[in-house]
Amino acid sequence: MITTIALSAFIAAAGAWIGKRAISDHRASLAKRRGLLDEAARSFPDARISFAPDHFPILVSRLEDGRQVRIELLADTMVTRRLPQLWLRVTLSEVSERSRPAIGVLARPTGAEYYSLVHDLPEWMAPPQMDASVLMRGDGRATACQVERAIAIFRNLFSDPALKEAVISPRGTRVIRQVAQGERGAHLLLRQIRFAVTTISADLVSKAVAEAQSLSEALAAGGAITAVHEAA
Repeated sequence: MITTIALSAFIAAAGAWIGKRAISDHRASLAKRRGLLDEAARSFPDARISFAPDHFPILVSRLEDGRQVRIELLADTMVTRRLPQLWLRVTLSEVSERSRPAIGVLARPTGAEYYSLVHDLPEWMAPPQMDASVLMRGDGRATACQVERAIAIFRNLFSDPALKEAVISPRGTRVIRQVAQGERGAHLLLRQIRFAVTTISADLVSKAVAEAQSLSEALAAGGAITAVHEAA
């Protein structure tokens, strides 16, 4: 009888400790998330940081030419047989809408990319030959010359396997890069989303912004037609 009571007390105490530790770990994880873009923010004098419902930061700033840049982190758990992915999404919004078509490429498509703009484009296009499988789509307005120029820059960008998506649109451009994979133990045993990163380096963010800028110049022919505030 005493042994049973002692065992029950031990189990209750252990359960309480585990619960308290889980809450503490969760709070620490959320606090770490909120600081992931702090280093990158120092590269933008007028950076404004807000937080998504999942506590990942969103950084908004402007480049010297007045264009808005929006930097976000996305935790992707949609593919069941793959570890969670942490994506860096950089959206560069034009000051005014450009008279150019929308074209985008998505690497290693699964159909579960809820964050993808490429899936929303109406026209399938023959993709460039690359090492990874890619999906290329557009809005049907590109000329043969524009397609050729876009393919050239997409082929160059996607030589980096960390690149997931690149999109050119009249309103702006977007680049999505892989930052990290989820920790296997936390995901398989506890179904938790943990990434072994403490900061997103300013260099990585600068690289993604530069890629978005290069996409913006890829189909630079044509002028501005309508003022807008957000990228596609």
